[in-house]
Amino acid sequence: MKLLQFILNDEVRLGVKTDRGVLDVKEASSRLNVAAPTAIQDVILAGDEGTKALGKLIEAAQDLSSLFLQEKELEYQPVVSNPEKIVCVGLNYQSHVEESKMELPSSPVLFSKFNNTLASHNQEISLPNVAEKFDYEAELVIVIGEEAKDVTEEEALSYVFGYSVGNDLSARDLQLKSGQWLIGKTLDHFAPIGPYLVTADEVDPSGLAIECKVNGEKRQSSNTKYMIFNCSSLISYISQYMTLKPGDVIFTGTPEGVILGYSEEEQVWLQSGDEVEVFIENVGTLKNTLI
Repeated sequence: MKLLQFILNDEVRLGVKTDRGVLDVKEASSRLNVAAPTAIQDVILAGDEGTKALGKLIEAAQDLSSLFLQEKELEYQPVVSNPEKIVCVGLNYQSHVEESKMELPSSPVLFSKFNNTLASHNQEISLPNVAEKFDYEAELVIVIGEEAKDVTEEEALSYVFGYSVGNDLSARDLQLKSGQWLIGKTLDHFAPIGPYLVTADEVDPSGLAIECKVNGEKRQSSNTKYMIFNCSSLISYISQYMTLKPGDVIFTGTPEGVILGYSEEEQVWLQSGDEVEVFIENVGTLKNTLI
């Protein structure tokens, strides 16, 4: 199931992408008198029961075309609204480690972003004047579905609600200003996620094509099978140190092809007017324009 959030009448609405369009869950539930969760966090907390209820709502709504919206008309919102944690993984593809001229990690390299970084599909993202070296990072995003603490790798994926597409936008001059990456990673709206949150039953995260384009030019092209630490190992590792909660987000790292990996003579940093597009197989395509 592909879930999304959008704005309608100044309210964040839950939608489900279907062959007929995007079902407005709140409107459909009200008009059809069919109970279903109407907020993304409620669906996540309800787990299988929540998605089953949405399935029944979709079935009941099939003959009412007015309940389905066209995606081109939507104002998207991030696929999660208020995660307790946004955990990011650095240096998780060997080819990216090599291009970044850093040491191959023996355990996952973790850093964080905050809720101020969240942005949506099609959102324009302002580049702040405190930095100059702006870069893209195409990433598969995990959204946690159940509280996870000290979980094994074998059971880790059972704690996943779904997957999305993310762009870990980075200001490299700020990121490398000190030994801590934080300020280069936490600029406002530097973590767009979307357009969909695809439920885990529809995605095998171990072998997904992943690409990034800038103004239509392909910059990154790889596959999640080349992760140094796969999704199971990341969830297990992180859960040893902090309790993952429903709705928490994990950015799983980016492959080779980032601007940082170019020679200095070839580095042309992102600038106002650029359109960045991130594609992940079976998950979706996330687009943002920089201003």
